[in-house]
Amino acid sequence: MNYVPEGLLAGKEINQHYLSSIEGMTEAMEKGVILESRAVMCSSSHDLIVELPCAKGIIPREEGAIGIDTGKTRDIAIISRVNKNVCFKIINIILETDGSVTAVLSRRAAQAECMKNYVTKLCPGDVIEARVTHLEQFGSFVDIGCGIPSLIPIDAISVSRISHPSDRFINGQYLKAVVKSNDNGRICLTHKELLGTWEENAEKFSAGETVAGIVRSVEDYGVFVELTPNLAGLAEPKENIKAGQCVSVYIKAILPDKMKIKLVIVDVCDDIPLKSEHDYYISDNHISSWKYSPEASSRCITSEFQ
Repeated sequence: MNYVPEGLLAGKEINQHYLSSIEGMTEAMEKGVILESRAVMCSSSHDLIVELPCAKGIIPREEGAIGIDTGKTRDIAIISRVNKNVCFKIINIILETDGSVTAVLSRRAAQAECMKNYVTKLCPGDVIEARVTHLEQFGSFVDIGCGIPSLIPIDAISVSRISHPSDRFINGQYLKAVVKSNDNGRICLTHKELLGTWEENAEKFSAGETVAGIVRSVEDYGVFVELTPNLAGLAEPKENIKAGQCVSVYIKAILPDKMKIKLVIVDVCDDIPLKSEHDYYISDNHISSWKYSPEASSRCITSEFQ
């Protein structure tokens, strides 16, 4: 079983096959298959009503997520799933007296299987799929499989500093991340290691070019301008420049030994649209270490995954 963030199973042919008939749903129940469909409503008692082709689907409140029954997980984890795809196992199929069919579903059971067979086995350095669920000042919460949450702290999103995760991510975005730690299934993630080293990013640019960038901070001694998520340069001070502005900058010099890029702000320009996909430099499923700084630099910036 490939345990993936919610939203990725709904369009799969095998998912539609099992949900298209009572016979298919019965087979899925007997096999314990994890399926997915859209939650259309949350009742006053916090049961989720799920859209199914040939039955009424219901996820009782206590089956809505791991920890709901003990109070460890708040009910907002259920309420917030309305109008979104949810994963589940079918735990009962009931033929009502009026001839209709009700399928009793369990998202908790799907999450428990994902936790046992996938999440608890993740190791530091594993590169996994995730989906952004919501953004807070301190970081981005993501779904790492079957709605199980994890966090990418804001300082682990990219090397270039941002004021808020929304500077880099949008809700619902699919991305990759690296497992930083696994404390009995409590996963902490990092993202910046996938976005390339200083040299890999600097190779995109040459002295004498004028390129687009985003102002990330304004200091007395200069203006830090992000050229890529893992690369920023320092521009000479300029009046009426504010953090968050998009600018065009002239590249004066690229200095690998000092890990610096010298810039001159040419003009303020139109907003650069936020990319829904990131340029990842690592395609492997696991990394043991990562070195951001160039060999020529006296500074050494690394990440180690044990």
